[in-house]
Amino acid sequence: MKSLHLRRLLLLVPGLLLAASAAFAEAPAAKPAPAKVILGNDDCSKCHNAQPADIAAAGGKHKSQIGCTDCHTGHRPVSAKNIPECSNCHSGKPHYQTTGCLNCHKNPHTPLTITFTGNMTEQCLACHTSQITQLKNNQSKHTLLACTTCHRVHRQVPQCVQCHKPHSAEMTATDCKQCHKAHMPKAVTYAATIPNKSCASCHQKAFSLLAASKAKHAKLACAFCHKDKHRTVPKCQDCHGTPHPAGMMAKFGKCGDCHGIAHDINNFSDTEKKEAKKAETPAKDAPKKESPKKGKKH
Repeated sequence: MKSLHLRRLLLLVPGLLLAASAAFAEAPAAKPAPAKVILGNDDCSKCHNAQPADIAAAGGKHKSQIGCTDCHTGHRPVSAKNIPECSNCHSGKPHYQTTGCLNCHKNPHTPLTITFTGNMTEQCLACHTSQITQLKNNQSKHTLLACTTCHRVHRQVPQCVQCHKPHSAEMTATDCKQCHKAHMPKAVTYAATIPNKSCASCHQKAFSLLAASKAKHAKLACAFCHKDKHRTVPKCQDCHGTPHPAGMMAKFGKCGDCHGIAHDINNFSDTEKKEAKKAETPAKDAPKKESPKKGKKH
């Protein structure tokens, strides 16, 4: 019996092998996985026209140092967050800690085209630290203003005469900077070479007297005496030393008592005229004294 079963099994084996081979032959071959498509900048521009044009026109380093896929590492719907944060690349400086980048940098494809909305100061301080220090340490009406009151466009330096009237009709916008700094306008400074006519814009009387003077002072620049700091009034002794004996200096304590004011020094014309007039005026005859009357002889 066992031998009979064994023979039957042996007869079935070839049939089973044949059926199995037929089944494998009929099964379709497995398809290979599709190759991953890598997009390049040229591919992006096929759909996105405006952004490449913006970058080409004013992309800055976004044009010269990076491409589309450096920021946009994927595409929707596969990549749900394909709009990156600025801080992904920009870090390490105080300015990059400022939030709300798009408040000023409206278009990341033109990053240096900066526009302001409303009165802004805090955002400016991350880069312009020296200016705010000057404003705080030198209080003026400018200190109370927002940065964007004057700088309505980034890197625009306005002319002073847009708000302020010039000191004289001859003054131009460039003349203002000879004495005033915008962030510390009351701290008036000037170069030693500043022309006298610039001082005359405010100090007209002193300028006119000096220009008409025949003394050596007329040949000097205003800044020669009034140097280092605005409203400095030097002492005569700073240049002239002590030219007179001690007794005379003790009697006439102020140089101006004799020499007049520095801008019209040694102008004795008025005094000379008075003396001349006095000399020309004849003295009034003194009343004659009556001689004592002689008494009559008796």
